Amino acid sequence: MDSTAGERVYYVISDLHIGGDEQLEEVEFLDELLGFLERLAETDENAELVINGDAFGLWEFTSVDGIEKFDVLEETYPALFEQLRATGENVQITLLAGNHDHELAAYDAYVERFAEYNVELVQSESITRRVGERTIHFEHGHQRDSNNRIDDWENPNATPLGYYYNTLVTSRAGKLSERGRYNWLKDVQAVTPTERMPVWLFSKYFYREMNPLLRYALVPFLLLFNVSALLAVLAGLDLVGVWSMPVDSLAGFLAQFGAAGTAVYLLLVVNVAVTGLLLLVGVPLYLLRRDIRQTIDRFGVFETELTVDAEAPYEEAAREIFAESPETAIFCYGHTHRPSVGSVGDGLLVNTGTWLKRLHRRDGVIGVLPPVFYPSYQLCAVRIAAESEGVAVEYEEIEKPSPSPEELTLTERLLTLGRKPNPDLPDRAVVENEAPDSTPDVVETVERSERGAERPRTDS
Repeated sequence: MDSTAGERVYYVISDLHIGGDEQLEEVEFLDELLGFLERLAETDENAELVINGDAFGLWEFTSVDGIEKFDVLEETYPALFEQLRATGENVQITLLAGNHDHELAAYDAYVERFAEYNVELVQSESITRRVGERTIHFEHGHQRDSNNRIDDWENPNATPLGYYYNTLVTSRAGKLSERGRYNWLKDVQAVTPTERMPVWLFSKYFYREMNPLLRYALVPFLLLFNVSALLAVLAGLDLVGVWSMPVDSLAGFLAQFGAAGTAVYLLLVVNVAVTGLLLLVGVPLYLLRRDIRQTIDRFGVFETELTVDAEAPYEEAAREIFAESPETAIFCYGHTHRPSVGSVGDGLLVNTGTWLKRLHRRDGVIGVLPPVFYPSYQLCAVRIAAESEGVAVEYEEIEKPSPSPEELTLTERLLTLGRKPNPDLPDRAVVENEAPDSTPDVVETVERSERGAERPRTDS
């Protein structure tokens, strides 16, 4: 990890999303963030901290406007701003705006207010920094997302699609979250991609908000749905004389288990009857839905996808930057909340991840129970430095305890037993320190193991 003597070292974080209406103002990683800033305040390195967009959730403030949002942040997080002041006395802190805190680039007063805390707010959408013989391109990444691209960057009233999603959905969730049986709705910010929102809401309703008696009455039926569907089909074949169903054999087998076997048999009979009715109704409804969807597709009513492609727009942007500026070694961005590193053309494509909670979908292995969204943290800071072998990119993990078990019900924990996510941060990657005349030789690049498992969210 030793950098070339005298060379500047860069630490990069992004997508903190600090602040918002009511329950969104809670920052679950605040202690870890303060600890990271305290470490930089004491480092002997010639370092610069780049906060690469979406440090604050200004879109999620709906009760105040303009520079007043800074006043709220200052009053709500005094320890954070004082630590920024202390850290900024030792290392340079550079803040870029993202889409969620786009207003930072639209009001000059923000520059002066952040300067009071030793933070240099850059109001352009991207910056470059020299590292060894090469350079780094920094941008938040919303520019590559059609739902969050802001063409009139300096206009405080710019409102892409993502703005409406966050002011109408995310901020509203912050106001309503505390009304639930458990304060879970505020985690709406962690749901990626946005298309998963309805499934996530249904999952939390089923496991968290549904009347317990109703849920426990439904669980056996839903667990046995697959078996019941098969038995319903076999029963139908039996009725038309295609196949003879060994009902007596099944009843006799279960009868040897006494009352428990009789209960299971009755449960199967009821399940088969209900499932059969659902299949009779569901098949024509499915065919009707399919035909309607094909008609809608022919007319192109919904031609715009809600979610930007996970990799392609950023790979394309990186290729353009590397072609225009061959000395550029790294294209560093955030926005998608997925830490990753990989080689693209003449350099490395680096995503800095998020400090928000991450939700990992775990589909049921049996039955038709709703999927479980398992929470985890993957806090990290990306360290970029020129070394003897080239420009090195390393992910430094910021340790944080796992979310409380209370965030998942007993049913959710049982269904994910042995399937707990353990996402790994990308390994060290190095690219040549000197810009070659042609395509550079990438010494090492290891992409994170879960790359491609999820798509980024629209509202990042």
